[in-house]
Amino acid sequence: MKLIVRRGVGILIAGGVSLGLPACGGGREGAPLPASNGATARTTEIASDGPPMLGAPYKIAGKDYVPADVADYDEVGYAGWYDAARAGQPTANGETYDPARISAAHKTLPLPSYVEVTALDTGRTILVRVNDRGPMVNDRLIDLSDAAARQLGLQPGTTAVRVRRTNPPMGERAQLRAGQPVPERIATPNSLLTILRDKARALPKPANVAPARPAPTATTPIASSKAKPGSDGFIVEDGSTRSGQAAAPRPAASGEYFVQVAAFSTEARAQTTARAVGGQVSPAGRLWRVRIGPFHSQADAGGALAKAKAKGFRDAVVVRDR
Repeated sequence: MKLIVRRGVGILIAGGVSLGLPACGGGREGAPLPASNGATARTTEIASDGPPMLGAPYKIAGKDYVPADVADYDEVGYAGWYDAARAGQPTANGETYDPARISAAHKTLPLPSYVEVTALDTGRTILVRVNDRGPMVNDRLIDLSDAAARQLGLQPGTTAVRVRRTNPPMGERAQLRAGQPVPERIATPNSLLTILRDKARALPKPANVAPARPAPTATTPIASSKAKPGSDGFIVEDGSTRSGQAAAPRPAASGEYFVQVAAFSTEARAQTTARAVGGQVSPAGRLWRVRIGPFHSQADAGGALAKAKAKGFRDAVVVRDR
């Protein structure tokens, strides 16, 4: 049995043979990584996008997998976190797994390909680049890098998700290849979430399903005060907050402190980001600025800053209007 890995080219797999693929498997879900100071498995190279490769059918633990180029791929299942021990190891298409990049492992999609991943408990959606094979655990549809899971707001464990293949603009592809996240997509409407959740309920549930997180709203970007997890892991409405979790400081009617999230050349992109973080859009010269606030103190603004950075906006800062 031979496994040939060629950097920037793809994988060739001997069909019908049990393989030890260099892909993510069933490690500790959400295990903590070493200090995230940018040194851990951080690569400076910009990944290549082509040509996408499939590879031959393969077998893992008695299960057959057939890679396929499905343009309209759209499935509901469970997402997990990469095993932290995978940091710095080669992916199935010859790149290096970097936990700080927005990437994922999938059993059959072309490498690389791009998917929108939606967390079914919150409706939040992010764009992810698939560059690895896995997870070789049958109760999971996809495994997300540490940065991707955090941008999507996932708890450690497995979470019900929708995975939909997409063809993003070249600019967004370049951002992900360079290791930078792109802004979240518009939140999924509740009517569609209801349908997707029903599909997820029909699936066998993994043993370590993460607790559900309430969907963000315009005024409470992290937790809704009227939602809590139901017994099936999704959301029910009853007017109570999640037990044991303090609410993040909310913007005040007046104050001097703001979290400046990002600036965009188009108002449409700014509005999309503002909805994702619970902020507001205002013109700033030729740009459109997204800010959260105001807050009475820098400490209050610091809480919103942490949430913005957790969603992938690493350049967000606290500013003071005098």
